[in-house]
Amino acid sequence: MDFIVSMFGLLVVSSLTINSKNTVEAVEVSPIEYIGNLRRSNFSNDFIFGAGSSSYQVEGAANQGGKGPSIWDTYTNDHPERIRDGSNADITIDQYHRYKEDVAIAKDQNIDSYRFSISWPRILPKGKLSGGINYDGIGYYNKLINELLDKGIQPFVTLFHWDLPQVLEDEYGGFLSSQIIDDFQDYANLCFKEFGDRVKYWVTLNEPWFFSNGGYAIGTTPPGRCSDPTCLGGNSGTEPYIVSHNQLLAHAKAVQVYKTKYQENQKGQIGITLVTNWFLPLGDDNIPDKKAAERALDFQFGWFMEPLTTGDYSKSMRRIVKSRLPAFTELQSREVNGSFDFIGLNYYSSSYINHAPPQENEKPSFTTDPMTETSFEKNGIPLGPRAASVWIYIYPKGLRDLLLHIKDKYDNPAIYIHENGMNEFNDPTLSVEESLLDTYRIDYLYRHFYYIHSAIKSGANVKGYFSWSLFDSFEWFNGYTVRFGFNFVDYKDGLKRHPKLSAQWYKNFLKRD
Repeated sequence: MDFIVSMFGLLVVSSLTINSKNTVEAVEVSPIEYIGNLRRSNFSNDFIFGAGSSSYQVEGAANQGGKGPSIWDTYTNDHPERIRDGSNADITIDQYHRYKEDVAIAKDQNIDSYRFSISWPRILPKGKLSGGINYDGIGYYNKLINELLDKGIQPFVTLFHWDLPQVLEDEYGGFLSSQIIDDFQDYANLCFKEFGDRVKYWVTLNEPWFFSNGGYAIGTTPPGRCSDPTCLGGNSGTEPYIVSHNQLLAHAKAVQVYKTKYQENQKGQIGITLVTNWFLPLGDDNIPDKKAAERALDFQFGWFMEPLTTGDYSKSMRRIVKSRLPAFTELQSREVNGSFDFIGLNYYSSSYINHAPPQENEKPSFTTDPMTETSFEKNGIPLGPRAASVWIYIYPKGLRDLLLHIKDKYDNPAIYIHENGMNEFNDPTLSVEESLLDTYRIDYLYRHFYYIHSAIKSGANVKGYFSWSLFDSFEWFNGYTVRFGFNFVDYKDGLKRHPKLSAQWYKNFLKRD
């Protein structure tokens, strides 16, 4: 692979193709792709560039410092067969003990902000205030926050990134019960009280769609519920909707607490992070496929964005799901509507959509309710190169189209792109030196920056960008089989961190002129 990294951090010649291992590699193309020589200075001075992580994926110390078990701790230890390599995150990359080293790495790589999540069971091992506060857990996050601020890095904190306290799952079914709303409100209030004097950016929930879909529609993530007998109980036709409804109500209560008790004095902002693909109709002139692409967006992004901006679910969801879709009371509708200062947006891929009518006698399921079929190629031609995961086909233009759609449909809210990235397979046959040559990730970043900048020029209110992720780590049901990080973590040699080529490129890109 030939590539050139200039002193300004610009990848001059590179594109992407699929190699024999079905991953991507760089190949030489014309520099015309990079006309304009995009730099950090093309973005506003207050535009935030960062990178992210989540507590379960990076902290480790699963049974240390007074932490209680989360549903991910239980799931990975009790059902290792449901994780691709049978692994867990009991230790993972051990950021709990190595946070100073990791913050120093972030500082060296010139990022403005580090997005991380707080582990609910680390500060409330019993899930509730009545079960006692773990001040060792509070102390850990205080140390992490203070270390970041000492190095000039803004903490961007998520309250819930899927690691629900197991005790709440056992007691009342977690987010299947409306009891979760008050417990989440109490947990959020504790975090605002303990950390809000220094944390100025809060996210209530990360990807409520993924939590509902993975945990209750297809059963690939905790608590592993779906209608299929291979799952650990559940009903794919009702539970995903109940769980999302309770997530929205819990989010709204947390925002209400922040805005009424803390925001005036702490002067921070609060939002929610949603994930979506951009959807393209498989048939260009096919009206059913165009409507199917609209429904696909309604059932992923609109599922949450519609209540957040109108106080109710979309008309298409109401029409299709009918009585299985919970209803908001008038008070709940008012509380949910407008309950954000910004929207976090996670974008990895786009996909083709075609109309797929329900099969006769088909049981109701969230997976089939949209009446869509997803694909990543048309006429045998992929939408873009595939990364290691089967759901990531690289299509940077989709991000611009998505941002402009949000601008036009939802009154141009402030957007922070909270996750955007690609992965490669963990290949144990490669040396560490070979593993660091991720030229394809540089290409991925630059092209997405180009389309973000294009969207901003067209009026999209984008305030920041966080790459996923700062470090390689445990990747949910994929375990350690794939790597998303700027920094290679050597799982075979004491978890040593090594910056990949993309980390050096990002560092150069982030230098201020």
